[in-house]
Amino acid sequence: MKFRLNIASFYPKKRSKIRQFIVKYKQINGFPMKLLIFYLSLLAAVLVKLSIWPIFESSELGGKNNPIKILLTPSVDAQKVSNSAAKLIDFLNKKTGYYFTASFPTSYIAVVEAFGGGKADFAAMNTFSYILAHEKYGVEAKLSVVRRDGEKTYKGQFIARTDSGIDSLYQLNGRKIAYVDPASTSGYILPKAMLDGMHVKPAEEVFAMKHDNVVTMVYQRQVDAGATYYSPPDKATGEILDARARVVRQYPDIYSAVKIIGFTVDIPNDPFVFRKDFPKQTEHKILEALLEFQSTLEGKSALYETYSVEGLVPVADSAYNPLRTMIDSFGGNTEEMLRKK
Repeated sequence: MKFRLNIASFYPKKRSKIRQFIVKYKQINGFPMKLLIFYLSLLAAVLVKLSIWPIFESSELGGKNNPIKILLTPSVDAQKVSNSAAKLIDFLNKKTGYYFTASFPTSYIAVVEAFGGGKADFAAMNTFSYILAHEKYGVEAKLSVVRRDGEKTYKGQFIARTDSGIDSLYQLNGRKIAYVDPASTSGYILPKAMLDGMHVKPAEEVFAMKHDNVVTMVYQRQVDAGATYYSPPDKATGEILDARARVVRQYPDIYSAVKIIGFTVDIPNDPFVFRKDFPKQTEHKILEALLEFQSTLEGKSALYETYSVEGLVPVADSAYNPLRTMIDSFGGNTEEMLRKK
């Protein structure tokens, strides 16, 4: 015997109202209950995703809430670097699908220590800063800049005013000299080591923080001499490309007013580097995009305006071993140089 429970039978007088109640829940305003449940479930799923997705997105490197952090060395005017960085970031965003942010530390040391503090994923560094960053934090060079005519090395130069009466490095003994930054390879480390090896002791040493600032200080007679990077003139046009070119707009007579009085040894070009534990797949996509960027007209212009370079090529850490040997031969202690400021 089958027993069937009929709720309406318990309430004969309420039978019609109960039927209306059931119909109301089966179909609201002509909308089928099954479809209503489906859309309510879909809405709930969307709301849940919107609520929890930011949690996952924020932990994903390259996401909007966790962009890849790029640091650019302060070798030239910050505004020039900022303008070029905007072009670079826009290109990288489009090509890789990742989000990026760029910052411009006030010193070479700050770039190095940013890797130690987890504030940098990728950076364009000067050569000596890379030696320090690799030694302390395992940073790895992946690309190196290429200068005019495919040059993969560069060197430092000593400059003085043409009317200063200074024609040799020995005459810097007892004089006032401007360097770039304690961690600048061409603007301090090698020039300083060279003068020490010659037993030349300037009376006063100052740091101008940028190559163009050193040239300006020499031009304005604030110092007797200075040390900056050197690049040879363009082979085709004869255009002067060393640090003096950075201020030629402000001082049109800079080439006749300021002369070169000496050079350092050659050193490897500046690298583009990644932090030690940077994801390899992400790194590969960025490297591909960077190489594509440097092949475009906009990319070439941005690199030249920012670093006076023609392009980028792959590089390995071993390319910088000769500089490490050179620093050791000069008795250099990279840890002490890192802290010197």
